[in-house]
Amino acid sequence: MADRLAVSALLSDWLFTSAFGVYMLAALLCSAEYALTRHAANPPAFAVRLGRSGVALTVLGGLLHVGSVVSRGLATGRVPWGNMYEYLSAVGFIAVVAWLYVVRRYGVRRMSVFVLLPIASLLFLAGNRLYAEAAPLVPALRSYWIVVHVAAAIMASGVFLLSGVVSALHLVSEARPAAKATGRSGRRLPPVAELDRIAYRTGTVGFLTLTFAIITGAVWAEQAWGRFWGWDPKETVAFASWVCYAAYLHARATAGWRGKPSAWINVVGLVIVLFNLFFVNLVAVGLHSYAGVH
Repeated sequence: MADRLAVSALLSDWLFTSAFGVYMLAALLCSAEYALTRHAANPPAFAVRLGRSGVALTVLGGLLHVGSVVSRGLATGRVPWGNMYEYLSAVGFIAVVAWLYVVRRYGVRRMSVFVLLPIASLLFLAGNRLYAEAAPLVPALRSYWIVVHVAAAIMASGVFLLSGVVSALHLVSEARPAAKATGRSGRRLPPVAELDRIAYRTGTVGFLTLTFAIITGAVWAEQAWGRFWGWDPKETVAFASWVCYAAYLHARATAGWRGKPSAWINVVGLVIVLFNLFFVNLVAVGLHSYAGVH
């Protein structure tokens, strides 16, 4: 049994590294398509093939990635998100799945390089700076609530990553004179209205999931610590991110705040999520801190 679990852990690590490599190769092909088509009235056929190959490799990377997550769970005999390495891996996977859906739904393949590179950076950090050997959960996390609460937080973080990147691209497009005059960003990126719509819809999904995560986290806190809310650093910053995304959704639906102003709010929301993910988990002292968890 021990040998079989060790093999599963080794397989998980190998699949994780392979997924990272495939994502980087996919980003390279997508960047080549972007570079070759950004000024072309009629994109060269070979450039389009490069982009399609990049998406195909992203799908392959996703399959390797989910294999890594599942193997990690088999190796540890628990849900595969019990430490920061596993958590970031799962967040990256959700972001990849969400992006593949967006590509299929909206046909925005040319943006892929700008989404894949942040995801790959997240995985690089997880695998090289935050890696932890496969091990049982620490006692504080041994609860069935980790299945629903942390899974919801992972999904929200992955979707917010995508939404924030799209809003950042929206702001870049808005800054160009041609985009201001025509509402489009040329051939480099989709129209700003399309970027705004994608960011809004993904942000809505993330907000609903974050709301569920906060509610289930409060229930878990009451069972574990005897109170629903205690303004722990993690709780405080999570609430701040919830308020920010609520403001974003409200601004997006308010005349005069659509477009650039709401996109800025969405980017600020992503900054808060990243602050919560790294600073609060790894630096701040609190009941939710992952500092010292290996």
